[in-house]
This record gives sequence, structure tokens and C-alpha cells, in this order.
Amino acid sequence: MSKELKGIAASDGVAVAKAYMLVEPDLSFTKKAIDDTDTEVSRFKKAVADSNDDLQVVRAKAKESLGEEEAQVFDAHMMILADPEFTGAIETKISDEKVNAEQALSDVSQTFIATFEAMTDNAYMQERAGDVRDVTKRVMSHLLGKKLPNPALINEEVVVVAHDLTPSDTAQLNKKFVKGFVTDIGGRTAHSAIMARSLEIPAVVGTDSVTTSVKDGQLIAVDGLTGEVVVDPSEEQQADFNKQAKTFADEKAEWAKLKTSPSVTADGKHFTVAANIGTPKDLDGVLDNGAEAVGLYRTEFLYMDSSELPSEDDQFEAYKKVLETMNPKPVVVRTMDIGGDKKLPYMPLPEEMNPFLGYRAIRISLDRQEIFRTQLRALLRASEFGKLRIMFPMIATIQEFEAAKKVFTEEKDKLVADGVKVADDIQLGIMIEIPAAAVLADQFAKHVDFFSIGTNDLIQYSMAADRGNDRVSYLYQPYNPSILRLVKHTIDSAHKEGKWVGMCGEAAGDPIMVPLLLGLGLDEYSMSATSVLKVRSLMKKLSTADMQVMAEKAVNESISNDDNKALVEKTVGNK
Repeated sequence: MSKELKGIAASDGVAVAKAYMLVEPDLSFTKKAIDDTDTEVSRFKKAVADSNDDLQVVRAKAKESLGEEEAQVFDAHMMILADPEFTGAIETKISDEKVNAEQALSDVSQTFIATFEAMTDNAYMQERAGDVRDVTKRVMSHLLGKKLPNPALINEEVVVVAHDLTPSDTAQLNKKFVKGFVTDIGGRTAHSAIMARSLEIPAVVGTDSVTTSVKDGQLIAVDGLTGEVVVDPSEEQQADFNKQAKTFADEKAEWAKLKTSPSVTADGKHFTVAANIGTPKDLDGVLDNGAEAVGLYRTEFLYMDSSELPSEDDQFEAYKKVLETMNPKPVVVRTMDIGGDKKLPYMPLPEEMNPFLGYRAIRISLDRQEIFRTQLRALLRASEFGKLRIMFPMIATIQEFEAAKKVFTEEKDKLVADGVKVADDIQLGIMIEIPAAAVLADQFAKHVDFFSIGTNDLIQYSMAADRGNDRVSYLYQPYNPSILRLVKHTIDSAHKEGKWVGMCGEAAGDPIMVPLLLGLGLDEYSMSATSVLKVRSLMKKLSTADMQVMAEKAVNESISNDDNKALVEKTVGNK
């Protein structure tokens, strides 16, 4: 019998496939006395051999998708399995103490982990503790007959089911096989949801209970347009989902005809519809969808996809590829936005009560200037290959912007003095995501070349509601008049100084928000590449004069998010 769940529609599309449970299994066990220790040692040896086979496959997949350097971490895991000091100690414990393999594995691994962690003067050896943990978990799973999930190993059509998905989990999803995903927690602006839209994978988040409602291999239907999920759908329900999938595919085919068209409204006004990217690999989606610019290049993925801080040359090559590919279309590159939910294992950050409000983004860059200067040098060197615009994230004060600009100018002057060719038309801007910066936009506009409004955080901070917490997801209100007033003030302030304003938050691709933004005069709309043609199609049907009248009412007469949503729906209709 089918079971229906409701979540938050996070990425457009419809999918029906078997569930793949990306959920850590319960690896708890009971200590047992063993009489036949030879058989128990043999059972342990088989678990080690099976684990080694796993790692061979995982390593090959990692090399294929992430490169040789990333794959080498699994060599360390295989070395541990081949280390007679480690495996021999476990076999000896089984034989001498007559305990089951699970207990022996647990005891010996804990000893090794404690030894490595105690080597406080040797960071390399300390890191080996994590390798032992991973290897122990893998061997334990084989002893207990439980499967460890690994999204990189998926080789058939599935819908991934998880409590939550980290950015690194999502980055491993191969859309050839992963037809959608569903999570217990999260919101539309969680990073996993944003990545899903980049990958064109249907997603529903915040269902509360999908991981306890579905079994591995069970058929599951996902509607990323409505937030509906059906476990074990009937034939009739499957047919209905497939019909919705065809309707969506037909709509996409119509939008595709606009790939080479400019983004023009019904009354002839041109706006820029751009795309957000995380890595150079995302450029195919940008080009396939006819985006007119890259409005946000999230460079933190360069740092997150590496086992150490990326070198200046590595960054230069990545930036050069993006700028060269897009040239002469502009590219807005956001400097490193690490912190909050984006952490680096090789760069520990202090534990904080409120990490989203803490040591992150430009605050780290200005404090750890060696990292910041390396990134800026790479960007400056790449600038001659395209139209570069640099954006600083999490700016709260004009002093922070001036400090960042000073570092930029110093590095530019050094490169020029060394004879390195650097573009002379690089624009410097800031993300407007902190309410304090939005309120002071009239003063910021005198100092910057552009603004890019980051609605995901601007809404989160303005409404005091964690954007990843589904219990307060009702407070993610992009149409709330308080948010619209901040947006309007930012746009008006920039235009008064002759500066342009973009929006790189998810609201820029929202079909309810776009008409409001047209009315408010936003210049650039940057979104997941998959939304570009949909928004361009919508713009063609709207008159900016009509939208201005509507936006005026939304800002000055409305009192709620729902009022403004209804106002747009009434004014725009089914366009």
C-alpha cells in the first residue's frame, strides 16, 4: 500500500525509481565469548578482504570523478588493512581473549586512534586517526552484514533518500543514475537543494520522516515541483507522475527555444539573466541554458573539493577556464565563503554557538590574509582572459570593504610591478546579505562598483530564522514587505550612484519574485542554470510598467508575505 509524504519542493522535476538509502547503518554489536576462534579469525579476514575490494572500487570511482590526488586518501585506508600490526593485533585478541571479531576490532582500533590523536606535535599522524575510524567502520559493516552507503558507487537509476545531504555528498551524485533525492530535513535554500538545481535533479526536502518511511530498494516517486513524495506508488500513481514528468519536459522544450534570445520584457526592456556556478564543470549547464553571464561563482568549492588549501596556480587555472569560456560575458567571482555549514577538514575553525553569525567568509579572509592574497593573485592573473568582477561576501561595514579593497590593490600593484598582465577594468562589489549593509546601501554605493543581493542569507538574518531548519521554514519569506523594502532601498541607492545591482540568491529565479524584482528595477538576475530559460520565458510576458505599479503596492501597502504572493498571482495570472 502506498504512503504519501509532503515536503518542501526544492528542485524542479519528477522522478520514479528505487530508493537508495544514504543513511549510516546501526553498527552496534554485543560482546560475545567465542569457542571456535579459528573460524572467527577467518570471518574477520573475509571482512578485511571484502573491505579491500570495496576500497579498490571506491578509489577507481574517486579517481574518475575527482582526480588522482583525491583518490589517494583510499590508498591510506588500504595500507591500514594491509598493516599486520593492525590486523595482527585484532586476530591475536580474538585468539587469546576468545572474543568475537566485532569486539576485537573495536578494542584494537580505539587503541590505535588514541595513539594517533596523542601525537599533538605531528599533524600528519593525528590525521591517521580519522583513517582508522573510516577503515574500522567499513570492516565492522561487513562483519555485521550491513551496507555502508556511498553515492559515488551508484550505478543504476535511484532516488537518494537521506536525513540530510552535505555539499560533498551532493557533489558525488551522478545525474545519469540519481534521478532525484528526498531528505528528512532542510529547506529550499540549503546548499544540497541549490546543488540539486545545478545538477537538474528533482529534490524534495524537509519531509521529517522519509528515512523511517522507506526501505532500501523500495519504489519511490518524487515531485520536485509540488513537494509530494509517494512510497510504493500504485500503477495509477506512477502513471500520474510520469504524465507530470512529460508535461514538465514539454515545458522545458519550449523554454529551450529561447536559448539564444535576449532577456527582454513585453515592453522591450532588457535585463541580464545569469547563472550561479560552483565549479568550472557547471559551465556546460550555463552555456546549454543560454545564460548571459555568471552572476555568482562560488569559489569555496575549490577549497572544499581539495585535501589542502588550493595553490595559487590551481586557482588560476580554474578561474581562467571560467573567464575564458564565458568571455566576453561577465563573471562575478565571490571570494572564499567558508564557515557556517561549509567547513574544511584541513582548516579547523573554532567551535561557535552561532557559526552562521561567526567567523566566516570575509572575516576569515581579512584575518587569514595569506589565504586571501593567494586567491586574489590567482584572480588578478586570470583577469586578462575575460570580464572579471570580484565580490566580497558577508560584508557588514564599509571599513571591511575598504580593507578588502586595500589587499586587492596591494596584490595588483605587486603583479603589475613584476610584469604580470592584469585587466584594468575589474569591478569590485559586495554581497548584500547582512541587513546592516542593506540599510546602509546608500553609503556603500559610493564605494563599490556593484551590489549583488544574497537573498538566502538576507532573509535568514532579517527574519531571525535558520534557513536550514524546516521547523521555521515558514519564515523564509522572500515576498515579505520588510525584505522587499531592503531590496528596493539597495537598488535605489545603487542606481542613484550610477551602479548596477544583481541578485544571486535563490529568489532571483522564483517565478513569484521575478515580477516584483522587475518592478523594483533589479538589473541582473542570477540563479541555478536550469531556471534561466524559465525566467526568460516569464519576462517576455511581463510589462515593466505594470510590474512597477504592482511592486509599489507590495512595498508600501502590503503587510505580509502571503498578501504579496497573492498580489503577484492575481496580477500576472498564468503567464
